[in-house]
Amino acid sequence: MSRTAINPWPWSLEMGYNQGEVVSGPARTLFCAGQTSMSSAGQPQHIDDMAAQLALSLDNLEAVLHEADMTLANLVRLSVYTTDVDLLFQHYGVLAARLGAARVAPTTTMLGVSRLAIPVLMVELEGTAVA
Repeated sequence: MSRTAINPWPWSLEMGYNQGEVVSGPARTLFCAGQTSMSSAGQPQHIDDMAAQLALSLDNLEAVLHEADMTLANLVRLSVYTTDVDLLFQHYGVLAARLGAARVAPTTTMLGVSRLAIPVLMVELEGTAVA
């Protein structure tokens, strides 16, 4: 499997994502459900703490990837849903640092939503990975 970044403009690279990615060759694709700041017992964690919710959401996304023998480096698509875009941007470094450490810049969309399925949660990460 090979990946080719598609970036007709350089500005998105400065924000840590590619505009597109072409995946070629034999591959396995993992479609991840939205991951939030939930404990392994299914309880919401870090109420009112966006940075901690984002970090645990990433941990949970990595756990799903790990179960499929993948890592963040395999992400080709990341959707970020948040109830507070401005607050999320204040803590976006948490996400950018983890993706940067994995040396990956998946295509990314961020959406502000009125609420998530569990009202105390502020961020949800949904990914597609290819290996």
